[in-house]
Amino acid sequence: MTHIERPFDIARLEDEWLEADGFGGFASGTVGTLRTRRYHALLLTATRAPGGRVVLVNGVEAWLETDGERYPLSMQRYVPEVLYPDMTANVLGFLTEPWPTWRFQFDAQTLITAEVFVSKATRETVLRWKWQRMQAASQTRVLTLKVRPLLSGRDYHALHHENAAFNFNAQTSDDASCVSWQPYGDLPRIYAATNGNYLHAPDWYRNFCYVRERERGLDFTEDLATPGVFSFNLADNDAVMIVSASDIAGANASATSHAAKLAEKEQQRRSALGSRLQRSADAYVVQRNEGRTILAGFPWFTDWGRDTFIAMRGLLIASGRLDDAEAILLQWSGTLSEGMLPNRFPDYGDAPEYNSVDASLWFIVAVHDYLATNHASAATIKRLQQAVEAILTGYTQGTRFNIKASPEDGLLCAGVPGMQLTWMDAKVGDWVVTPRIGKPVEVQALWINALRIAAMWNSQWQGHSERALQAFHERFIDPSTQALFDNIDVDHVKGTQDRSIRPNQIFAVGGLPFPVLEGAATRAVVDQVEAQLLTPLGLRTLAPSDPAYCGHYSGAPFERDGAYHQGTAWPWLLGPFVEAWLRVHGDAADVRQQARTRFLDPLYAHLDRGGLDHLSEIAEGDAPHAPAGTPFQAWSLGELLRIEHLLAALDRAAA
Repeated sequence: MTHIERPFDIARLEDEWLEADGFGGFASGTVGTLRTRRYHALLLTATRAPGGRVVLVNGVEAWLETDGERYPLSMQRYVPEVLYPDMTANVLGFLTEPWPTWRFQFDAQTLITAEVFVSKATRETVLRWKWQRMQAASQTRVLTLKVRPLLSGRDYHALHHENAAFNFNAQTSDDASCVSWQPYGDLPRIYAATNGNYLHAPDWYRNFCYVRERERGLDFTEDLATPGVFSFNLADNDAVMIVSASDIAGANASATSHAAKLAEKEQQRRSALGSRLQRSADAYVVQRNEGRTILAGFPWFTDWGRDTFIAMRGLLIASGRLDDAEAILLQWSGTLSEGMLPNRFPDYGDAPEYNSVDASLWFIVAVHDYLATNHASAATIKRLQQAVEAILTGYTQGTRFNIKASPEDGLLCAGVPGMQLTWMDAKVGDWVVTPRIGKPVEVQALWINALRIAAMWNSQWQGHSERALQAFHERFIDPSTQALFDNIDVDHVKGTQDRSIRPNQIFAVGGLPFPVLEGAATRAVVDQVEAQLLTPLGLRTLAPSDPAYCGHYSGAPFERDGAYHQGTAWPWLLGPFVEAWLRVHGDAADVRQQARTRFLDPLYAHLDRGGLDHLSEIAEGDAPHAPAGTPFQAWSLGELLRIEHLLAALDRAAA
């Protein structure tokens, strides 16, 4: 749980919270209630789960009227840099458990709490405000809360502007407990159930400024429509507003009681999830068709194959959520094509994109971890093993993009010009920033692991595994450093090597079920990575000594994508690094404690900054290693959970 109390750094007001609905939709915002991204919203729903995401309710303008005074309960930023109303002096505290909750103090008798949560049972967003009555408070005091919903009706990647087509018309239920609007005919109707009174008063709020979008070199201004104002008497009752993209049937009798039931059920569900990290991990597990999948991150990622299989090892398998793991593996196994699993599903349409050499291999690693739990039925084991066999057969015989086991050494080659196939997949227009055509080092570690895993039930793959392993030892060790080349047979030119110092070599020692290195090279890899790539928030993607190194991740998309894998640090890589470091340094109690202190404590501290209770996608390579990219990233959190599980297992073994 993140707990922020005064006095605090004003910058903390832009830390972000997340409430996911389990179908790809979510609510998200900041501690200071400012929307700093186009993705911040109270009702952002997936029309074709988990894709087709649209923003319906962007936020609210809320204020309190009492004793002739007006006190703000929300804050907006307008172009060029206008904060209005400014409520920074009144934010007393904020916490994230059981869900985002604010405390506002306006005078000695006016302490207001506000909270927001998303019910996974109904996909409804619940907002509640409460007056914390003081002993000396007047029994006849009038406290009127006013709330204006701010609406759009747009794709979540887009921005909204004032236009004549917006439909402000409101429909009110017979008992006036629910008001609904449909701004545009092709989008879901917006429902708002409350225990307040609604006054229809259409207006536009113009020129909101989203600073995170401006920093990313993107359009950053927006106009939002507000159809009317809700009024509540806080002196008599807590105020309740429930917003949804479907009719709120349970609120017909009482929005107050419906919200209370949703809160009770949601709190029980969250408590049952376990630790803070496991509660956060739950956000990424969502529906796809009749099955399950994992979103790579919030707010803008969909489900990516590589990310799904890496993240699920910690988010689900190590955390004991084995039914979810099975459902996801079976769901994805049905998407096999020519021995390949998709790299990702797009926001719209069902046609997956097959442009990854390693997603299928990470699937096999996840299958191994899952089957090792002995949870699977005989039928599930058969289906998953068949999928593994199909991948290895496809890769052995050859498939898309020159992906094929080399007949000369048994290693896996891959790549064609203009296509990014490894996890270092940044592409700007026609420019593939790190093409890595040839035989990338982590792909070989994955390939050898995949062959060894399949050999556990089919001896046919044993010889392939041994041959590839021998070639790996002969061809990847750099004689000048004893560490590993990042790529060999570069651009399919036999005998060439890429000596760039990158983190991909760590997978030969840690992060996979079977290390593929031994002897002096093992220590050389870990020492080189630790000396040149390690930061408190992850491993750099390129050593600072390299002329191509980019230590800052900022600017327009061209600049940012150019730095994405050229020095930017990635938290998820600390998982394989810590595992490799333990294999080199041993697992004695003092070594385990050192690993926790040096490598995990900075990640735990990061849970309280940026994306609260989550880990960022990336951080800048240069100090102070500012977090960047998505503030909520599945595999960053997944690898922390996996390493926690590994260290706990070592603790138990030593006891």
